[in-house]
Formats: sequence, structure tokens, C-alpha cells
Amino acid sequence: MSAGFDRIAVAGLLGATGVAGLLFAPVFGWAPLLVPVLVVVLVGYGCAELTAKFPKLVPYRPLLVALFGLLGLIETVLTSTTLAFLPTGASLQGIARGFTEGWQLTLQSTWPARPIPEQLLFVPLSVLLAVVLGLELVLRLKKPLVALVPSLAVAGLAQAYQALTGVVAMAAALGYALPAGLLLWSGRRVRSASRAPGVSRSWRVTGSAIWPALSTVVALVAGAVAFAALDPIGRDPLTLKDTQAAPPPRGRLGNPLNEIAQRLVRPDEEVFRYRGDTPVEQWRLIVLNGFDGVNWLPDSRFQRLGAGLDGAPGGMGGTAELKVRGLSGPWLPSHQGLTGVDGVTPLVDQSAGTLMLESPSADRERNYRLSWSSPEIDLGSGEVDARAPGGLGGLGAVPPDVEQVAKDAVRGLRPTFQTALQLERFLSTNYQVAAGTDELPTGHGWPQLRHFLLESKRGTSEQFAAAYVALARMNGIPARLVVGFRGPSETDGGMHVVRNRDVLAWPEVAVAGAGWVALDPTAKAGKAAQSSAGPGKAVAKARAQLPAEQQLRPPQLPPGTPSENAEDQTADAGASRWWIAVAAGVVLFGLMWLFGVPAAKVFRARRRRRRSGAEGVLGAWDEIRDRLRAHGVPFRIGMTPRDLAESAGSLAGEGIREPVARLAKVLDVTLWSGVPVGDGAVRRAWQEVGEVRRGLATRPFAARVLAALEPRTLVPIKSREDR
Repeated sequence: MSAGFDRIAVAGLLGATGVAGLLFAPVFGWAPLLVPVLVVVLVGYGCAELTAKFPKLVPYRPLLVALFGLLGLIETVLTSTTLAFLPTGASLQGIARGFTEGWQLTLQSTWPARPIPEQLLFVPLSVLLAVVLGLELVLRLKKPLVALVPSLAVAGLAQAYQALTGVVAMAAALGYALPAGLLLWSGRRVRSASRAPGVSRSWRVTGSAIWPALSTVVALVAGAVAFAALDPIGRDPLTLKDTQAAPPPRGRLGNPLNEIAQRLVRPDEEVFRYRGDTPVEQWRLIVLNGFDGVNWLPDSRFQRLGAGLDGAPGGMGGTAELKVRGLSGPWLPSHQGLTGVDGVTPLVDQSAGTLMLESPSADRERNYRLSWSSPEIDLGSGEVDARAPGGLGGLGAVPPDVEQVAKDAVRGLRPTFQTALQLERFLSTNYQVAAGTDELPTGHGWPQLRHFLLESKRGTSEQFAAAYVALARMNGIPARLVVGFRGPSETDGGMHVVRNRDVLAWPEVAVAGAGWVALDPTAKAGKAAQSSAGPGKAVAKARAQLPAEQQLRPPQLPPGTPSENAEDQTADAGASRWWIAVAAGVVLFGLMWLFGVPAAKVFRARRRRRRSGAEGVLGAWDEIRDRLRAHGVPFRIGMTPRDLAESAGSLAGEGIREPVARLAKVLDVTLWSGVPVGDGAVRRAWQEVGEVRRGLATRPFAARVLAALEPRTLVPIKSREDR
């Protein structure tokens, strides 16, 4: 392998490996990855050039690439740990943590993840490992196809983190396939250029040389399209991230639901204050969706805060600066639809919109800034979303007499948002909010809820919200319980002051197309919501349109319409069928190529073998010619068997040259002697075919696979009359 061809192969390998590392862009973004990945690629190329110039360094090439690659990453990613640009112990610790823990810390983070060294480093380190292995496979073992395996492993890891789909997947596949095809093309051209000693090498791009590159591009792009279309119902691809969550803080977390009565006893104590650019109806601390009949528990999946959060697309943005003073636990006041948190680095549950400090400190005052997006929701038909996670959770052992209360509360209505509003009105009308600071009800298990529903009919928002969620679930309405504070009107120094008296527990109902919608059976937050924007405005409008209890009727569907969104469902089904057809076509094409081409060649060989006389000898010649063409031996119209023997000899030596030369003699006798051709001549001709097959079997595995999948040899070069 010449130096020039070495450079082409190395460039193709490093290009493919670099592209594989950049496939982590959905996780970290392009900018943080570009420099460290490029540094690793340039180090690999530089070391390859160095060892080519100084052959004595070749045995140390893996060590050189690894050493200079690590130094490059320390200087670019861990610059703050260096001393006068020299690595320190902290630099080595950073490399070690990035390699051993970075992959897991990234999975525990929201995406895009923060490009801090401890999380980012595992990507360029994976690229570095792939470069070390790939260079040795292509330069030392001369295995270009096998050399792509480490880079494919990096690309596969990137897809396991965040799978690309659609046009982006096709572009990524093409970006990888181009340098990968260059590597394979280089390997094929080198073998082609060195076939015959003393023959000048040709740099002309031939079909046999370009075919591996073309097949690689087609296969990877087709695979990207197929995988992008194989999920017609629109579910998100399963990723490794779905199996990881950040560990909760050590120690007892506490449950703010248990503190409601204690706070109401001390109503004037300040909890936190805030300054915002939009009205805030409710500040949330914790979301509780697990109930065993005694305790309400969170079922949160917390993640480390990344560089940003998704929020609600198309929503109305809001920001607020908070100063928290009266919260001793890890929970922080938060807002649904979060898009950013500055000033602290908490754990976040995006689905619940809650925040928790990973390491609560003794300093009880915490200042931070929140931003969120509140969508203008459309309650539409008011159908509930029974598939909402945690919405129809456990209820424990329900007291029998409470079941009748649940039935009476909704007046036999089926589960809809209208039913949820009726349940809210039932509690607001028939039950009283406990006021004052003495003998406030406490507890939220079934004994306390039964006492509240059937006997005292008096409670704080703790009993109202817990009873609402329990009764809603008994009627098939997905609901969960939230604890936090209502937005107050009191201000001090331009900031709103939230005190203990503002503590509030409220239920949220899952509505199809709208997400979790907050209600308030204590009938206090509902008055303020009528003049607000966002979700509260839509809920207030729905409350105003709620018929009187005597006029309530189950919502009816339009006559002859199976569902109100049947037209959309039909369109979605049509789109799904189209994608399924495309995916099926791609898969069918791949199967026909993978299995059809080799099967067609086997069938053609057997058909030729069954011929007799001169046709049998000519069939053996056709078989040898097509097999050599598939392995890249050039064949032109007018070439004699002896010419082909000379060309084939450079491919696998005398093991191929001699059988082809012997077949040439048999063919000459068959065509020009005028003697009838017997079965013995046919057997000798096909014996030479067997010898050629055994000679080709000594070629590399990758070359044999490419030859078996080469479809162009199935097309005849010329008709029998032109021979």
C-alpha cells in the first residue's frame, strides 16, 4: 500500500469516525462537540503521517495517538485544570471521570445537556478509541471494511442516545457514507493498482473500484429512511435515556402535603418573594400521583438540569426572579412548562414541572430565575387522556360508602372534562373550606377523606384536593395532586410576597390535546382565573359554560360520526400507510439485493452446468468470466481466455491463472478443432471452474461478500452470436 493511498484511506477512516462523533449533536449541540472531535481527528492524521515518515515509530502508533489525543482534549476541554498549559492531577481526574461517568451523567440530564467536561468528554474519548483501533486495522492489517466497525460502534451509541429520523437521518447517513465509501474505494483501488508486477498503476476510477463506495452510500441512506418510517403511529424512539434517572438527594425528602395545616397555623410567615413579568396563578412544589390509601407519594423522574428545557411549543413566555427564604427542604417553587432555570442547578421533572435541589445546603435563602412557556390551550371536545402517566394510579382500599359519593358527585356522566368540572362544583358547593388557625383538619388517607366526605364536610385544600383526585379516579378521570402556593396580590418593594397563608393543594386533570389542566375545588383560585391568560382562561371559560346540575347530559357525538376527529384520524392513517409502503419498499429492495442476487447467481450456475457438448464448455467459460468480473477483474469485449488468465493472475496468483489457462485450451479445441465435444471435455471445463472457485475463496471475506452482492454480472456482456 503506497503512501498516497495510505493518505486516502486514513482520510476516509478519520472522516467517517469524526462524523460518527458529531452524531451526538442532538445531545450537546454542534458547537461544543466540533472542536474536541476535530482535535482527535487531526491528531490521528498527524500520527499516521509521522509514522509513515519514521517507520520505526509504527509499533508505537496506538500509544502516540492515544497520548496526543488525550493531551489535545485536556488543552481544549479541560483547560481550566491545566497549569501553564501543562496537565495536572485534576486534568487526569477529569479525563477519568469523563470516561467512566460521563455517559451516565449525560443520560441523567435534560437535553441539550450542559457541555461541562464531566459530561461532554465521553464523546471525544469514544472517538479517540475508535481512531486508535481503526488506524491499526486499516494500516497494519489492511482491513478497510473491518476498520469501519469502531466508527460504526460510535454512530450506534449516538443513535442509542438520541435516534435521528427523517431528513436529518438521511443527511447523517450520507455524511458518514461519503468518507466511508472513500475508504473502501481506496482499498479496492490499491489492490487493483498492484495486481501485476511491472504494470504501471492506473488512477482511473473504474466501476469495480467505485461500486463498494456506491453500495455503502445506498445501503446507509436506505437504512436511514427505513428506520425513520418504521413507526407509523408517531411514537418517540426508545433511547437509553428512558432507562436512566438522576438519583434523589440523600436523606429524608419530606412531603409538602403534610405541611399544609402547619403553615396555615402560622399564616403571616414569609416563604418566598418574586418579581415577574406576567401574572402567576400557582407556584408548584411537588406533584403526587401515587396513593396507597394512606399516603400520597410522588412518582417523579428527575433529571439533571441541562442547557435548556423544551417548555410548551407556541406558548406565551414568562419569567420571574425568586428569593426563597422559608423552605427548608429540597423542593423549590416552580412553574409548569419550564424553559430555563438560572442561578441554581437543580434536578428537574419536566413532565411535572417541579424542581429539587440535588444537594440542599444549610443556607436557606436561594435566589434564582425561572422562565416558562404557557400555551393557549383549547379544551376542544373535552375528552380526558386516559393514557397520561400516573393519571389513573392506585387508590388503596376504598371505603364502600365513599363509592356512592363518587357516583352521586358526577351524576352518571361518562369521563370527560365536563365531568371533571362537575366534580369540582360538587365539592365547592357541598363542602366548606376550614378557616382560622385552630383545629384545622389534617391527614389525607382514606380515614381522613371518609370523615371529610361523609361527616365533617370541612377541610383545608389538603382534603379537598386529595378527595377530588380519589373521586375522579373512581370515575375514570385521570387526575393527580399538586402542592404549592397560589400567586398572591401582596407586594413589597416591587416584589410579590408569598406567605404561609397562600399554601395550596389542587388537582390536575389530564385532557386530550391540552395536557394537565389545573382545577381548584376550594373555589378560591377560580375567581382570579377568569381574568388571567393561558390555561386558566380556558378553564374559566369552560366553567362559565357548564350547565346546571339538572341540565347536565353526557356529551353527544355528531350523528353518523364515529369520532369528532375522524377526519384527522383518516388523514393520519393515510400518512401512516404511505410511510409503511415506503418502508416496506426499502426493506423489500434490501432483501432482494441481499438474498436475490446470490440466489440468482447460484441458479444461473446450475443451469449452465446442465448443458452438454460445446454449450457446456462455453457455459464453464461464462461462469469463470462472470465470477472474475464480480471480483473486480476487468473484462473487455474481444478479450481471449488467455488475456483474462493474465489479468486474473494478479488477483490471487497461480491458483486462478492456471485453471483459466487450462480452460482456454479446452475452449480452443471446442471452438476450432471441428471434433465433436464429449462429456469428458465438459467435465474438464467445469473442473477448472471449481479450481477457480477455490482460488477465489482465499480472498478476504469482505471482497467475497462484495463479489456475491455484485448485481452487474447478472447482465450478459454480449449475445452468443457475437462471441
